[in-house]
Order: sequence, then structure tokens, then C-alpha cells
Amino acid sequence: MAARLPNTRMESSSSAPACFVPAIPAMSVLGCHATVAATAASRAFVRRLRGPMQAKVTASIAHSSMLGRRAKGTRGISMSIASNEVSLSSSSSTSGSAADEKRKKSAVARVKELREKLKLDEPMDTKYEAQNVEQAMYQWWEECGYFAPNAATLNDPSVPAFMMAMPPPNVTGGLHMGHAMFTTVEDIMTRYRRMKGECTLWLPGTDHAGIATQLLVERALAKESPPLKKTDLGREAFLERVWKWKEEKGGYITQQMRRLGASCDWSRERFTLDDQCSAAVAEAFVRLHEKGLIYRGEYMVNWSPNLQTAVSDLEVEFSDEQGKLYYFKYMLEGATDADEYIPVATTRPETILGDSAVCVHPEDPRFKKLIGKKVLVPILGRSIPVIADDYVDREFGTGALKITPAHDTNDYEIGKRHGLEMLNIMNADASINAQGGPKYEGLDRFDCRKRLWEDMEAQGLVLKVEDYTTRVPRSQRGGEIIEPRLSTQWFVRMESLAAPALEAVRSGSIQFKPERFEKVYYNWLENIHDWCISRQLWWGHRIPVWHVLERPGEFIVARSEQDARDQAERKYGPEKPVTLEQDPDVLDTWFSSGLWPFATLGWPNETPDLARFYPNVVMETGYDILFFWVSRMIMMGIEFMGKPPFSVVYMHGLVRDAKGKKMSKTVGNVIDPLDMIDQYNTDALRYTLVTGSTPGQDIPLSQEKVEANRNFANKLWNSGRYILGNLDLETEQSIATLRALNSSDFGRSCESLEALLLPERYILSKLTLLVDAVTNSLDNYSFGESGRLIQEFLWDEFADWYIEISKTRLASDDFSEQRKMEARCTLLYVFDSCLRLLHPFMPYVTEAVWQRLPHDEQVEEALIIARWPAVDVSVVSANDVAAFQRMQALVRAVRNARAEYQVEPKKRVAVTLQVADKVEAETFRTEVAMLALLARIDPSALTVEVVSNSTDQTQYGSGEYTQLIVAENLTAYLPLADLIDVEKERARLEKQQAGLEKNLEGLRKRLSAPGFAERAPADVVQQTSKQAQDLESQLAALSARLTELSRFAASKQ
Repeated sequence: MAARLPNTRMESSSSAPACFVPAIPAMSVLGCHATVAATAASRAFVRRLRGPMQAKVTASIAHSSMLGRRAKGTRGISMSIASNEVSLSSSSSTSGSAADEKRKKSAVARVKELREKLKLDEPMDTKYEAQNVEQAMYQWWEECGYFAPNAATLNDPSVPAFMMAMPPPNVTGGLHMGHAMFTTVEDIMTRYRRMKGECTLWLPGTDHAGIATQLLVERALAKESPPLKKTDLGREAFLERVWKWKEEKGGYITQQMRRLGASCDWSRERFTLDDQCSAAVAEAFVRLHEKGLIYRGEYMVNWSPNLQTAVSDLEVEFSDEQGKLYYFKYMLEGATDADEYIPVATTRPETILGDSAVCVHPEDPRFKKLIGKKVLVPILGRSIPVIADDYVDREFGTGALKITPAHDTNDYEIGKRHGLEMLNIMNADASINAQGGPKYEGLDRFDCRKRLWEDMEAQGLVLKVEDYTTRVPRSQRGGEIIEPRLSTQWFVRMESLAAPALEAVRSGSIQFKPERFEKVYYNWLENIHDWCISRQLWWGHRIPVWHVLERPGEFIVARSEQDARDQAERKYGPEKPVTLEQDPDVLDTWFSSGLWPFATLGWPNETPDLARFYPNVVMETGYDILFFWVSRMIMMGIEFMGKPPFSVVYMHGLVRDAKGKKMSKTVGNVIDPLDMIDQYNTDALRYTLVTGSTPGQDIPLSQEKVEANRNFANKLWNSGRYILGNLDLETEQSIATLRALNSSDFGRSCESLEALLLPERYILSKLTLLVDAVTNSLDNYSFGESGRLIQEFLWDEFADWYIEISKTRLASDDFSEQRKMEARCTLLYVFDSCLRLLHPFMPYVTEAVWQRLPHDEQVEEALIIARWPAVDVSVVSANDVAAFQRMQALVRAVRNARAEYQVEPKKRVAVTLQVADKVEAETFRTEVAMLALLARIDPSALTVEVVSNSTDQTQYGSGEYTQLIVAENLTAYLPLADLIDVEKERARLEKQQAGLEKNLEGLRKRLSAPGFAERAPADVVQQTSKQAQDLESQLAALSARLTELSRFAASKQ
């Protein structure tokens, strides 16, 4: 063998049949979903548990060294460079034989199983008990295969495809409100598209989270007895520990997401370090390198001394902290006078040891004559130049800057412009190295700061020290101060990748929701820098580069270890053996995440999923990772797939506490979503998160809102109880009519509407408008608005009005059986439609109630795959809506009058109505039972008169009646005798009058007091004056009421 790779041999190989989707006969397009094969991540897990499995992995599959570990028999794969195909499949399904058997059952059998499990045939409890529903319901959905793309639509290009890749949470993480937010929003999108009949795939996955996961394992090692470091184990043994940790802890967050109702296709779940994703990473690296877009060089990076790796900007958090500003002397070389120096200030004295120049502004008269001279580095005595650069702010500090090109980002740029020496004075752990001088070598950077300053003070080089607030960069993971450090790393050239990504948004191929984030996106890409993609970690995708040890500086970029060997043999010849050693670094986690929209679908292979679901439709994520993830996905998608990875980027806000503060363990205001679910229920939390937000805005979350939405879920449950209790499910004819309701034109055609009474026509018309508005809002990603519209309709229109009106039909002999059946159909149709609209938001309670309603199980076996309501707004009669709204106005007016006169709740009142239209008059007479129920009108004392505008109405103008002008040509008259006890009311009003007069007198005295207006604050004077005016208005109203009472009393004498 021409090329030797120490300790990197592959030890086993295997092959397996390709993934397939069986064609399952379905009762309807929406009635049956596909069974899909297990994912590569699950297969890897099974391999590690059960031993070697046969799997053929070709061309771009990355071997164990890419995964950061040696491939053992339990994780064996073989390489073939000749082919461009990857075949990865398991011989067993992730969901197991029980789920497979369930999917083979008929729709009726599956529903029967659910009915037995949830006791759906028993009377409904008086209260919705979520704990009896959620877990069993979710398990049933998943086992029935409803989360997978519909088998009947997978290969039907006429059916739109909806694909969304879940932002992969850290594999070792726990659920927080951010996860709850994106899970809810994405599940709403998915359930909505599924119900619309689209071929829907929400693809889940987790991220290996290089830094976070490695840090957790290192901390665990440190707690062992005796404490261990990763270096004590070595790379291979340490990675075995990490894989074990991942297998023990890694599934926790996905189980938590299930509790939130996430209806993603778990059978396709991906892991950024699984075989398929690793293949994509290797392929992407090689292709970018072949195009000259990946290079190796020495540049400034964010360095984490604790982790001893470069970190991305995302992993650096800045905080304003109290520090010091140190002023000292830079003595001129050859100075004979102690005053021959340049004053310089710094917040990091230890970096003085790495200074390469002192920089001043070229037009600064204080230092202009010193440009080109030399100064001496304190203590070390090294001679460095005085240079001039426009970057210097003459007003800051002393106006002169020390330049440390290897330890400051801005200094680095100045150093490059002036060709300064790059002196790296720190080791990987931020201790001082030999470049910092023998006196300080080995010291921690902060110990060096103290020692160096003491030495400078002893030599008379210190001027002063001031308190100073500075922005300190800290590691997001470890909390230590990040050190800017010159380091040799791998980089991606970004300019040519950024240009088409910018054009994709400018041309409208990608839209941001909300649009304002486009400006942020433009600003970052227009000022983009090359991307440091290497990390000095062990856990992650190991960089697919092999260094030639006999030829320093030479390396081979390859898709696999075998590929590297073959290239080495071709390049150097079999007669000149060379030793290859793989680069020790791993890739930035964002590199693999950038490939997520297409790597998860099988790229670089041309798989059926890739053809069907790329590009994705939408990417939903938080606005805080717009730069670091979204932009890179767009760049990578265009680069490797030739088209943007999605057409919409939906940015949700951050979840904050009820006061709008960021949730923090330190502050103690963190709300655990699982606690909220246990205390209330999943639907209440989901609904609160989405209806309390607008795209891109932060969401204040309070327990009071969650509690209110728990009550909303309970109201929905009890509405279902009422409706089920009044559907007359005793006769076969009634049951057949109600089961076929959704396949009829009831409520959807002008003919069906015209046959109904006004309240039925009204609620069905309002439902049609609601469906249209909610559908449009969801299509435009206005999820909060959609949810609010549904709740307002259910609460304010359906429950408060129509359900009450239906009682007058169903419990009265005044309506025919036909009218009663129409009321039942209206109740069922409206409620069924609302459950469909609300299902994406509150999936559990809606499914639990809907399963109890009459429906054809052969057509729609579950609400999760039921049809989305389809309506035609042209059937809505504006006249019907306006006519019923006049009736509502009458009810409100009578209710207000009753409240004003404090009429006993049980007492009924007489009402005389005057209208100008005979049809309207007849409607009021027909609906006397409704008015009697809702306004407590005496049905035997309701008089409806048809009058013209010129009719003499003086008979009601005396003090015996109170007049209610309800609307144009609609006036109500209520006899005062029905409303009040005159003497009791007079006593009440006079007592109220006396109290108001006393308060007013006190305010007037205060306002007229000497000096009050001059000495009191202007706002106090203004407020006091306004209070007095308000009391005067109230007294005037009381006086008018007392006068009216007197007239009424006089008319009775």
C-alpha cells in the first residue's frame, strides 16, 4: 500500500436494501398515510445495540474519521469511490411491528381502537381532562402513520408538496420555551397543509452541537473519581464516551417535543452526525475546495481558552462590565529624558507583550513629528515603530493606540495594512508563551496582567489607572472571556456565495416574514467576511483533509479515507510511500446545518424525497440566527442545488416573561413549558404562544393567559357536550343525515341557506367569512390573527349567540321537526368546521371532541387528516348578516337598559318595537323565543309595529316609557313600570347624588385654595380640574334621571 494512515483503518463493511415507501390502498386521498423506512440515525443506533448490519455505503458517505470516531463492528460501513450512490436502509421499521400492523388495519378498525382507548362512547366528563387524552391520542396518531406524507400523493406531481425541515435542536438539550414556540408554529403549518390535502412532510432532526455536547461530557468526566480529562482518555476513547452519552441523553428533547403535539415524520428523523448527513458534509467540503472556495490560512478568530477552540460569533456574548483603563508610557528609543514618551491606554495590559507598533492619527499635531520613529516595548525593550493610520480616534484615550495584531481584531487589520509583525504571545489555554518573554512565560493571562503592571510601575512607566466600563466578550457555553487570537484555520470564501443569495431575496424568490428582516439580511451579506469553519474539538464532522507527513504543507482533500489513499498513490506513485494523517479539527456545526434542507432528503444522491420535496416551502426559525444559519442555508442551497432551499423564511420572536423581560435562570423568571403543560394542558400553552405573537416580535408569556386558554379549551369541550346531547342520535335517519352533512351542500349553497331561518343563515354566513379569513391568514403566515379570529367566532358568535338560540328551537313546540333538524345540522356543521379550523392550534381537544361527532369514518377517520373547510363567499348574504346584527343590537340595548335600571335578572319586561319593514317585523315575531331568552323580554308582551318615518309616535313620548333608539328605523319602547320601583330608585339616586356633591365640593375648595394653582405641579392641577368636570357631568346625568322619575311618578297620579 502506497499510503499509510496510522490508526485509521476501517474494520467492517455491510449493505442493506434501499429505502422504499409501500403503496397502501386508501379509502380516500386523506384516509391513509405511508409507512416509511427507518432513518440513518436510527439505523446507526440499532447497529450499536445489535451488532453489525449489512449496509452498502458508496461514494460520498463519510467514514468514521469524518464522524470523529473509529468505525467499529457496531458502526461499520464500507466505501466505494467508483459509484455516486448511497444506499442506507434498515431491515426493520423505527416504529415497530405494532405500528405496522395498525397501519394495515381498516380506517374503521383504527378508529374503533381509539374509541376504546379514550372511552369515546361513554358520556363526556363535565370538564376536559387533558391528561386522559394527550399521550394516548399522540401515540395513536403516530402509530397510524398520519405524520408521514400521504402515500397516495407522494408520486403525484399534481398534488402540491409542502416540505419544512425542523431547525435541529441540540441532541443533548432540554425543552425550553424557544423550542415550544417553534414547535407550535411549525406544527400549525404542517397540520394546516396536511388538512388541505398537500403532500406534507415536516422532517425532524437533532444537531450534534459540537461545543455544547463535548463540554457536557468533559464536565461529566471531571466529576468522576478520579477526575478525568479528555486527553487522559485519548480521542477514540473520548468519542466512545460521547456516543454513549448521546444514546443515553439524546432522545430526551424529541420525546418532549412529542408532548407538544409535534406531528413531524419521526420515521425520517435525522441527526447531523448520521451517515447520510455526514456524506453530505464530506461532499460539500470537497466540492467547495475543488472550486477554490475553501482554503487554509492564519487569521484572527474568537478563541475560547477553556474549550481551546475557535468559536463563531454566535457563541460569543457581550456584556458591559466594570473594568480598568490602564495608562502608561511608551518610551521613545534613545530617549535621554523621562518625558520623551507617547502616552498610551489599554484595557488589556498583558497584550503589551505582543505589541508590534504604536499608531497615531496622521493629522494629530501632538504626535505628527513622531511618526516613523521607534519606541520600546515596556519591560521587554523590543523596538517597534510609530505608524500613522486614519483608523485612530484622536478624541479617545490618549489619541495613541498600541497595536497588537495577533490579539485584537482591529489591530489585525491595521497590522496587515502596514506589514507589521504578528506576534502570538498566548498558548491555547491563554497562558503566556515564550514570545511574551521568560519572565512571564507560563503565567495565566490575568496573572500576567497583574505581574506586568507591577513591573512597569517599578520602572516608572505607569501613568494612572481609571475605572472603565467596557464590552467584554464571553463564551456562551463556558462563560470565560474570549480571546481574539491569530490562528491557523480552515475558511470558506464567502463573496461569490453571498452574491446569488442576495439576489434570491431581492428578486422575490425568497420572502421574509416579516419583511423588515430583509434589510438585516442585506447588511450582513453585503459586508460578509470569510467564514472560519474549523473547530479544535473532537466531537463533530472531522475535516476531510489528510496531511502528507513527509511533505510539510501538502495535503489531500478526499471524500473518504480510501479516496485519500487512492489520490496519494496516484499523486506520489506506489514506489514512494507516504504517511497520511487526517486533520485533527472538526467542522463548525453551522457547516453541516447549512446543508440541512437538502442533506436531510438524501443529497448528494438523487433520491425520490429530494426530487419531491426540494426546494422546501418554508424555513421557520428565530430571528437571532438569521446570519448564522438562514443565510448559510440559502448560500449552500443555491451553490449545491442550483436553486434557493425555500421560498419563505418565517422569523418568530423570543418568548419573554409577562413583563417583557428575557427569561433567565439568574433572574429566576424561567417558565418551563412542561410545567405549563402539566398545570394546564398542551393546547392551552400552544394557543397562548401563537395568539400572543406577531411574526418577528417577542412574546410576553403569562400564566394568566395560559389559564384563560385552558378555560377556552374547556368551553370548547362543553360546547361539544351540549351539541352531542341535542343531536337526536336515536333514529337511523337522523344519524345518516348528520353523518353525511359534510358531504352535502348544507350551508355552502344559496339554495340551502335560503331555506333556513335568519339566525341559521347568519351563523352559517359568518362561518363562511371566518373560514375564508382564517385560510387567507394562514396562507400569509399570520398565525396569531388566525387563532384569534377562530376564538372570537366560537366565543362571541357561536357560543354566546347561536348555541343559546338553538335552545329555543330544540326545547320548544313552536318549531317544526324540520326546523329542529335544521338547528341540529347548523350546530353540527358550524362546530365541526370550527374544530377543523382550530385543530392546527389545539390538536388534542379538537380531535377528542371531533371523534365523538357523527362523521363518515370511511371518508375521514381522524381530524388530523380531515379535509380543511372549503367555502364560497359569494353565497354570503350581506342583508342577512345586517338583519341579524339589528336583532343583536336590540338584545344589547334591552340588556343595557335593564342594567341601567337595575332590573332583577329573572324579571321579564314588555317591549314595543317599531320597524319600517314588514319582513323585519315578521322576523322579530318569529324569533320572539330568542328575544325572550337573550333579553329577558316577556314573549306575551312583545309588540311589533310597522311604522313609517312620519308616523305619530307621541303615545310613547310620555314619562311612562323609556325610548331605545337601536338602529335606523328600529326603536324600542320599554314601560318604566316594568323596570323600576320609583321610590326605591329615587332614594338610590339621591344618595348617589349626595355623595357626588360632597366630593365635588372638596375638589372645588382645593382648586380655589390660595396658591394651589401656582404652587402645585401643572399635571396635578390639570388632573384635579378634570376630576371636578367629570363629577359635574355625572351630577347632570343624575339630575336628568331624577327629573324623568318625577315625570313618571306624576303620570301615575
